[in-house]
Amino acid sequence: MEFNLPPLVKGKTPQETTVVVAMSGGVDSSCAAALCHAAGYKTIGMTLQLWDYTPASNGGKTKEFGTCCALDDVYDARRVCQKIGIPHYVLNMESAFKGAVIDDFVETYLAGATPIPCVRCNQRIKFKELLEKAKTLGADVLVTGHYVRKDVVNGQLVLRMADDTKKDQTYYLFTTTPEQLAFLEFPLGCLEKPKVRELAKSLGLHVYQKKDSYDICFVPGGDYAAVVKKFAPQANQSGNIIHINGQILGQHQGIVGYTVGQRKGLPGGSAEALYVVNINAAANQVVVGPRSALARQSFTVKELNWLGAAQPEELPIMVKVRAQHTPVAGVIHFLPQQRAEVILATPEEAIAPGQAAVFYTTDGIMLGGGWIEPQPAHPTPLPRNMRVEIAPTA
Repeated sequence: MEFNLPPLVKGKTPQETTVVVAMSGGVDSSCAAALCHAAGYKTIGMTLQLWDYTPASNGGKTKEFGTCCALDDVYDARRVCQKIGIPHYVLNMESAFKGAVIDDFVETYLAGATPIPCVRCNQRIKFKELLEKAKTLGADVLVTGHYVRKDVVNGQLVLRMADDTKKDQTYYLFTTTPEQLAFLEFPLGCLEKPKVRELAKSLGLHVYQKKDSYDICFVPGGDYAAVVKKFAPQANQSGNIIHINGQILGQHQGIVGYTVGQRKGLPGGSAEALYVVNINAAANQVVVGPRSALARQSFTVKELNWLGAAQPEELPIMVKVRAQHTPVAGVIHFLPQQRAEVILATPEEAIAPGQAAVFYTTDGIMLGGGWIEPQPAHPTPLPRNMRVEIAPTA
């Protein structure tokens, strides 16, 4: 199977271009590295060792596929580089990863919010450290296996959703800066996952059937609460589970065991199904209510990163409030100090603090995003004449 890799650096031939490929040990980044090498680029593989998830660090249990950036993934990346005949560097970033990602993960849960450590890792470790190391090696470009497309619209670099919308990863890259984007390339954004696997097989890569990574690399088995309690024993502090009407329904054994929208593990005996609608970290309370109480039409975000054109007072947009969420129409109002208010055309359920709201045009250009802030105790009602129009295409 053949695939013609598009030119990665304008004005340079592949033979004149040094490419560093961020390699996680999975099929996507491995295929990207092999394609770059096959196209004649001077290719270097680089892997970050972020977390030692080995049998020794997992109570003697054997690791299964499902995480990324663990030691056996480093070995897979090295084996791929040996197969295709390119140099491979491993950067031990465990200490930096602990401070920049795991500590943030723990603190966010303790604050009653739900973090996305993969976004923080891209923001604070992968794109920051890898990009700097790539430049020290004289690289012209840093290539990743992300399913996103880089484009130019009206002379401005933008990120578009991948052709394979089921694998699109723009949500996880909303913190990318224009300076980083100028140095990055994503050759797989125009491909669907089955074709990537076929390409990897045709290139002789042993990882062509390797399962995709879904678990957080430092959360074995998905037990995030156990990780939080390991680093912050105070997370076990019990408190009340209360109904939105003020009635105490039971006790919890730590707010880290709950997220907005959760139904499982709540007290029974109610005439209607109950869901977590809010987590009040200051009062150590888990607030529950009927499903209808989950719906919200407005919220604010902080740490807004904007890749679109100049910010007007307000802008019609499409919004994703979860990674697998279908974008919905809304309006963004820009506020001082990298904050913004978002008003949706229709209410959405389980808009969780700590998650990201990522903004798009109707034709899939990712405009930027921010971190969803906790809901105020007494939210301001929406104007009766509020109208939301769909964002125009770029």
